[in-house]
Amino acid sequence: MDTMRDDLTTRQRQMLAFIEGFMARHGYAPTDREIAEAFGLASKTGPRKHLAALEAAGYLELVPGVGRGLRLTGGVRAAAGLRLPILGRVAAGMPIGPAHEHDEVLDVDPDLFRTRPDYLLRVKGDSMRDDGILDGDLVAVRQAVTAENGQTVVARIDGEITIKRLHLTRAGIRLLPRNPDYAPIDVPRDADFAIEGLYCGLVRRD
Repeated sequence: MDTMRDDLTTRQRQMLAFIEGFMARHGYAPTDREIAEAFGLASKTGPRKHLAALEAAGYLELVPGVGRGLRLTGGVRAAAGLRLPILGRVAAGMPIGPAHEHDEVLDVDPDLFRTRPDYLLRVKGDSMRDDGILDGDLVAVRQAVTAENGQTVVARIDGEITIKRLHLTRAGIRLLPRNPDYAPIDVPRDADFAIEGLYCGLVRRD
């Protein structure tokens, strides 16, 4: 990415630099309100036209319907690599409630992932064992609100979080474990269900 960024206005360069610095420090993107406060804008929607221009110029991606839904297209590298917050736990078994605040930020090698992740979740359980996802692993997740049939997803069911393979049928949504000791989860039609993210890979620490 050109450090001069001559294709951007002064305000756009300032805003991009703020976002890069924020993500390097915290490991996640700022909200519209945090950007607005940093630039003295009265409304949290004030940064939107600048963010749209940055997206059109190819510097970042805006993810609709996702909190902190900014993604730098070139990636953000800290001195030791990509900085990702560990946001809590995800069940590889029965769904569990996640921790909402990150308690740790981990530097990882960006080259580990074909798709750049946004955060990490700590796995509890072994229902995804046959896909190599083990209890205690850190799974890397890219924020997303949609997924294709057969993808491994982080999903929320009635406020609880699980990681499974997504299987879409005429009858509805089924979440498949990768361990024969566990039964598939058939999502009730009246459940509060949402895709939270796509599985990008994992980090295993000794």
